[in-house]
Amino acid sequence: MGHRVTPGVYSLGSPTKGSPVFVTANYTLSFDALRSALAGIDGYILVIDTLGVNVWCAAGKGTFGTEELVNRIEVTRLQDAVSHRRIILPQLGASGVSANEVKERTGFSVEYGPIRASDLPEYLKTHRATPAMRQVTFTLAERFVLIPVELVYIILPAIVLGIIQYFLGGLTATIILLSAILAGVAVFPILLPWLPTRDFATKGLILGAAVVLPFVVARLAGGGADAVLWKQALWAAARFLILPPVTAFLALNFTGSTTFTSRSGVKREMFTYIPVMAVMFIAGVVMDIARVLWP
Repeated sequence: MGHRVTPGVYSLGSPTKGSPVFVTANYTLSFDALRSALAGIDGYILVIDTLGVNVWCAAGKGTFGTEELVNRIEVTRLQDAVSHRRIILPQLGASGVSANEVKERTGFSVEYGPIRASDLPEYLKTHRATPAMRQVTFTLAERFVLIPVELVYIILPAIVLGIIQYFLGGLTATIILLSAILAGVAVFPILLPWLPTRDFATKGLILGAAVVLPFVVARLAGGGADAVLWKQALWAAARFLILPPVTAFLALNFTGSTTFTSRSGVKREMFTYIPVMAVMFIAGVVMDIARVLWP
C-alpha cells in the first residue's frame, strides 16, 4: 500500500567504518521504528527488499531471507562502507535467515539483536540480550492496540451489511449481525488467551455462538403457536450457522499478530476450517430462506 522504503544503506548520525550495521525490512513502519530507537547513535541501516512487509511476517514468507540479505550486501558493497564484518538483525527475522550461509557467502557474521528496536541502545552496551529482550509479549494493552486497526478495515462493510440486514430482517437481526462482527474484531483480541481451544477458528466459533445465544434465548422465550415455533427453531438454527462463522473468519485476521501461531499452523487451520465455515454459512442461509418461504 505504498509503505515502502527503497532498499539500500542509510546513515544514522555520522557513522564511521567501525559503526554498527542494523538490518531491517523495507516496510516504512519497521524502518521508522528502528531509526527512532537509534536516535543519537551513529551507524548504518541496511534495508533489504521484503516487498513492503514487516520483518516478522516477511521472515515467515521468505522475503526477509538469506538470498535477499546476501544480494543486498553485495549490491550495496557494504564491505566498502565498514571495516568490520558484523551485521545486527532483528531476532524476529531469524526464521528466514541462515547465519552460516550468510557468513560463507559474504564474510559477514550475523548477530541477532533484541526483539524490540527500543531495546537496542541498551543491547549495544554489551551486545548481550537479557531474557526480557528475547521474549515476545502480547499483553492486554498490546491486544487493545489491534482493535482500531481492524475497525478501520471493517467499519464501512459493516455499515453496508447492517443497512441491508435492516431492510431484510429488521432491527433485531441488524443488531445481532453487528454484534457478531464486533465480537470478531474487538472482543476476540481481548479474550484471546482465555477462549478455549488452540485454533483461532474454533475460538471464533465459540465466541460467535456465545454472542448469538442471548438473542436466540430471548427470541425463543417469546413462545407462540406450533407453526411459529417451527419458524423460531429455524430462525435460531440459522443464526447459529450464519453468525459464528462470521466472527471466526474475522478472528483469523489476528493469526498474524501473535506468537500463538506459526505459518504452517495457520495454513493448516485455514484449509481445515474455512470450508467448514462456508458450509455452515450456506446451510444457515438456506434455513433462513426456508423459514421465510414456509407457508
